[in-house]
Amino acid sequence: MKDGKMLKQRMKSIASYVLILAAGLAVGLAAANVPRWLTPAYIEGDYSRYFPDAKTKVVLYATATCPYCAKTQEYLKAKNIAYVKMDINESEKARQEFKQLKGEMVPMILVGNRQIRGFNPEVLDSALEKIH
Repeated sequence: MKDGKMLKQRMKSIASYVLILAAGLAVGLAAANVPRWLTPAYIEGDYSRYFPDAKTKVVLYATATCPYCAKTQEYLKAKNIAYVKMDINESEKARQEFKQLKGEMVPMILVGNRQIRGFNPEVLDSALEKIH
């Protein structure tokens, strides 16, 4: 009888620890995503001076080693979207513009009057629809 009661108490303790651990993990995962939730999907502004000519509607600031830059390029090519690539590691002009735009990460994409940071197909599609 005593063993059964101890086993039951032990199981309750284990269940409590598991619930506390699960709650802690959930809070941790949610906290990790807070910056992304608070960051706007894009920043609107007048970026016309960063486009090399009136025909160019998309400028991609990237690096050769960035996997998300490569995904962005593949995505734009698959949609037959003309763009100008500015490699911030290879071009001083690209680096200066990236700095002026307060770039913190690549890819950074200018689409019309929107600056998009990171590869986000939904946000990119929305911006592309606006310029076409």
